[in-house]
Amino acid sequence: MSVFLDLPAERVLFKTAHFFGVLDGFPVSPGHVLIVSNRLCPDWFALTPEEQAGLPEAILLAKSWIEQHHQPAAYNIGMNCGEAAGQTVMHFHCHVIPRYHNDVPNPRGGVRGVIPGKQSY
Repeated sequence: MSVFLDLPAERVLFKTAHFFGVLDGFPVSPGHVLIVSNRLCPDWFALTPEEQAGLPEAILLAKSWIEQHHQPAAYNIGMNCGEAAGQTVMHFHCHVIPRYHNDVPNPRGGVRGVIPGKQSY
């Protein structure tokens, strides 16, 4: 079972053939959207080629929703595949994280910041 499959319908922001979007329950920033696979599978590598090919459409829908409700300056888009990568819910989901000027002191290095000491180079 998956916590994503138990979400109430009113939490769903959009749906595609393979994915649906919801606001993250523990957002990194205002407007943080999760794109979740309709089919229960653990990560990106377990998606079918057809599902993988459908992800860009869902990312664009998430971006559109975010921009209707927020004014981000940039985005981080990513997914954690496996426990060692920080995945805690073993149901595919992709994070679309809006970023805002001055939301952190130094954003240089972006997602490299998940490993201490690797963000600045």
